[in-house]
Amino acid sequence: MKHQTAFTASHHKAAQAGQNILDAGGTASEAMVAAAAMIAVQYPHMNSIGGDGFWIMAKPGEAPITIDACGAAASGVNVDNYRLLSDELPEAGGEAAITMAGTISGWDKALELNASGMPLQTLLQPAIDAARNGIEVTQSLVNASEKTFERLSGLEGFKHLFLPNDRTLQVGDVLTNPALAQTFEALAENGLDDFYRGELAKSMADELNQLGSPIRLDDFHQHQAKVMAPLRVETSKGTLFNFGAPTQGVASLLILAIYDRVAKQATNELDHVHLLVEATKQAFIIRDQVVCDETCLEKPLQAWLDDEILDACAERISLTQAQPWPHVAKPGDTIWMGATDSDGTMVSFIQSIYWEFGSGVVLPTSGVLWNVRAKSFSLDASHHNVLAPNKKPFHTLNPAYAELKDGRRISYGTMGGEGQPQTQACLFSRFFYQEKSLKDAVALPRWLLGRTWGDETNNLRLEKSLYQQMGQALIERGHDVTFVDDNNELMGHAGAIVLDAQGQACATNDPRSDGTFLLGE
Repeated sequence: MKHQTAFTASHHKAAQAGQNILDAGGTASEAMVAAAAMIAVQYPHMNSIGGDGFWIMAKPGEAPITIDACGAAASGVNVDNYRLLSDELPEAGGEAAITMAGTISGWDKALELNASGMPLQTLLQPAIDAARNGIEVTQSLVNASEKTFERLSGLEGFKHLFLPNDRTLQVGDVLTNPALAQTFEALAENGLDDFYRGELAKSMADELNQLGSPIRLDDFHQHQAKVMAPLRVETSKGTLFNFGAPTQGVASLLILAIYDRVAKQATNELDHVHLLVEATKQAFIIRDQVVCDETCLEKPLQAWLDDEILDACAERISLTQAQPWPHVAKPGDTIWMGATDSDGTMVSFIQSIYWEFGSGVVLPTSGVLWNVRAKSFSLDASHHNVLAPNKKPFHTLNPAYAELKDGRRISYGTMGGEGQPQTQACLFSRFFYQEKSLKDAVALPRWLLGRTWGDETNNLRLEKSLYQQMGQALIERGHDVTFVDDNNELMGHAGAIVLDAQGQACATNDPRSDGTFLLGE
């Protein structure tokens, strides 16, 4: 059976790049690589090929798989030296560029598993052209420029590329990155593995070393993407899948599995929001105690999705009284994109550099912006996420996928650090429990418990129209509530593609982003 194709992304140029590949007969993975390259150019504050990526790939009739394209800490990192410097790991510059960039290895692995043979040059050409000819700066990029000016303006490579005339970006500015265009051309010609084991790797390793990073060429050489089985949980609606360690995918599944147990208590929208927030608290308590590098887990994350644990979490939730909060929250900057191809293969993909513009390190020869993912490590020797050589950091990013009992399949996700599991739960519950349209499930006002994007607020924030509707009632149930403007980027850039049993697709994107969705024939 031929399936309708679809692509959704948080930037319209990325969605177009992906859909063009699908329209030309390419696979979901080929479309995603084209879009991932394009969005790395268009949204440099959110992601880069100097960051990490995670995939869920689901072919019809087959068990979904995940691709872990997460980089580990440098093998030669000296943790004691960082402890001497400060109680906190650095947030900018070469010393903050501690973990390998994994995302390109994920592209390579995805093409190995799901490709039609389309040339890399075809996939990467839109990104090459955009990097060379320039991108138009949007408000999202302006916001990030203003927010990071104090942190990053002292870095020469960053200033040269992202601070024209020593000022923050303005809407309508045109940014070019000719060095990145050349890097994409080299990858198209030499293959994606050149990033780790070719001339490109040597160049990046040398420049990272000169800038004070502990990453060396051996770290590039030893990096490999891994194919693994996803976490899964059964609910009344169907089987939900998400990414395992070192991501917070277990939290996303916990929220929805816990909510599934209390959903019948919700008789109105106020109950719906309250119960999801309380399920989020239960999920985050578990997440913050257990998630780390897969090799350091005390027990498999799948064990935390056992019925006994889920039942106990649900029993701790009161319909009338909020659990006291806060806890220590996790920030993050990310993009999510989804695709489905004519064979019915669905991809849920996420790519990140942690904070806006990552470490701010721009490698001069390659134009690659390096991540600051090591900020999610701890320097506390007793912490389960303590920094160590060759250890993977905790990740907020987690792509989601589900197979419903009625035959529908959905690829969905969002950016937004702490907000990712919450937005996933909001989108999923509105669509499958409240039976709202897919568009409304994403576009309607949302909420966020805890901080995101480096923000320090730990209370429950509602978009203004939702606050006007139920803010006081939530306060009366014990929530610490405030509001932000409607259509606020703090709430993430969500998207989804749903494929029904007849192969018909529907999709949506978030009005809070610069994105769009596109459907094929």
